[in-house]
Amino acid sequence: MDETETILGIDLGTTFSLVAYADEEGPHIIRDETGEGRLPSVIGVVPSPEGGKPRVTIGWTARNHAVENPRATVYSIKRLIGKGMDDIRQELPFLAYAVTAGPRDTVRVEIEEDRYTPEEISSVILRALRERAERHLGRAVRKAVITVPAYFDDAQRQATRDAGQAAGLEVVRIINEPTAAALAYGIGVREALEQGAAPAPARTERGHVSLPQPTCPQGPSDKPANASAAAQTVAVYDLGGGTFDVSILRIERDVFQVLSTAGDTHLGGDDFDREIIKLVQREVQEQFGLSIDSPTTRQALRGFAEAVKIRLSEQEQANLELDLGDNRSYHRTITRNEFEALIDELVERTLVLCRHALRDAGLSPEDVEQIVLVGGSTRIPLVRRRVEAAFGRPPYTALNPDEVVAIGAAMQASVLSGAAADMLLLDVTPLSLGIETMGGAVGKLIVRNTTIPCRATEMFTTFVDGQTAIKIKVLQGERELAADCRALGEFELRGIPAMPAGLPKVEVEFLIDANGILNVAAREQRSGKQAGIQVVPNHGLTRDEVARITRESIEFAREDIDAHRRIDLVNQVEFDTHKAEQMLAKVGDQLKRAQRERIERDIAALRKLAAETQDLDELHRALDAFGKSTLHLAELGISAALKDT
Repeated sequence: MDETETILGIDLGTTFSLVAYADEEGPHIIRDETGEGRLPSVIGVVPSPEGGKPRVTIGWTARNHAVENPRATVYSIKRLIGKGMDDIRQELPFLAYAVTAGPRDTVRVEIEEDRYTPEEISSVILRALRERAERHLGRAVRKAVITVPAYFDDAQRQATRDAGQAAGLEVVRIINEPTAAALAYGIGVREALEQGAAPAPARTERGHVSLPQPTCPQGPSDKPANASAAAQTVAVYDLGGGTFDVSILRIERDVFQVLSTAGDTHLGGDDFDREIIKLVQREVQEQFGLSIDSPTTRQALRGFAEAVKIRLSEQEQANLELDLGDNRSYHRTITRNEFEALIDELVERTLVLCRHALRDAGLSPEDVEQIVLVGGSTRIPLVRRRVEAAFGRPPYTALNPDEVVAIGAAMQASVLSGAAADMLLLDVTPLSLGIETMGGAVGKLIVRNTTIPCRATEMFTTFVDGQTAIKIKVLQGERELAADCRALGEFELRGIPAMPAGLPKVEVEFLIDANGILNVAAREQRSGKQAGIQVVPNHGLTRDEVARITRESIEFAREDIDAHRRIDLVNQVEFDTHKAEQMLAKVGDQLKRAQRERIERDIAALRKLAAETQDLDELHRALDAFGKSTLHLAELGISAALKDT
């Protein structure tokens, strides 16, 4: 591979970030001088003792000094990127640093007198990873594949891309974290197929990752030895520090097809830590009457809670001790059972999303041949037990859950660089996309779980005579009415020649690129006038919005379909009766008086029915009958139009 074409694979995580690359020997995690591949996603701003420019610390240094520098140590920035202030209200009580509102409800992190965007802070972490890679490779690297949670929307993906560019990287592709993990897992599938080798334990050397062969722990099978390796249905359960995703994939040799995805961008290990923090704060308040909620104690409690959580993955209990001052101290032994009770509801939320993803893929748990665990939070015993119970088989744990996403990103990078051209990645878009149509309905162009990159077009027209502009409002969601979906952006197509309603032909195109970024264009075919936007909303979906979108799309399915149908029928009634009136004015004198009066009565009756009836089938029949009764009038109108030309 040409050295100038090295493309990095970067896992920009909530808690830790990693960088990797792939060459002819396979994927390599790039480690620091101690052999550690992880870089804490933490930055600190330390005042200069001479009063000069503040010094920025990154990674372990910033993390280790968080308690003594609480207001200027920023962590979990991934949970804020691409979000608005209203989206992160639930985060604020747990953040030691100050967060304020920027323009258009965007988020700013305030340190001393300076304000930083989440993209700027993320770019510092990405720059540190880039520099680590350059030191290891001995040359400059300027391209990267960066992973994001599958449920990141356009704003969050674009914000991640902006952070990469600010770090001096050309972001050649953004891919979903579960899909990246499946790529890493799929390398083992391919090796097992080609070599027919027995399963081997995971082995990690400094700077290089040797991928194990995947196994099917459910026991003997009647299939040939290589059959399951040749084609497998895989669930990737990705529970990281701040986000959760599940993706259902079909892996067949070198083709990785995502069948469905579900997730929550506000659910992860941070939330498990917070359950411990809330327990400690409550008990300190009860025992000592103290409220421990200063920036310093928030940083300290966060560190203590994370340490307790990690210990409880290996031990049945963990001790916690806090010095409260004035000869007061808080002692607590937390058992694994207590911790599991605290987080049980959170774990159940991940399993609900797993069931949604299976339903969208048209599969049952029995159809899944392998469950791959990704993210450090999957080390928690309760998580592994609940996942095994939900899918009816032990999860596959041979891959390092901290490193597997970076490995997959590096493999995708090698494909894009031309070093490994024999893999095909087929991802999906998580929510439906469309535009608002006349009457407040939604015209969906791309439905959720459509494979990306993808393109969809649909023809629309005007509703008012002489209309010279059309407003295109882009929507995201599963409901049938615009008021129940999220507006992503809007633009106007101007300069349409003034024509009777229904004659302009406006083609609307939705294009989602391989990064999941949406572009919308509209073109009036007769005049050639066109307009478009890249949809970049100010902030992303909250957890509650994602849950509501999915839940209400099912709960209100029948009502939504009926409401959409009513809008379409009423619009058609208005259009047809208006056209009939126009033709009566133009050629009505060619009709017998009785015919004309009957059509006029039919127009009034149809409009009255549209305004009053709740029986949509009755309205549909009446509209159909009106079309037949005005057929002769339409023929006269067409003949008159042909004579005019």
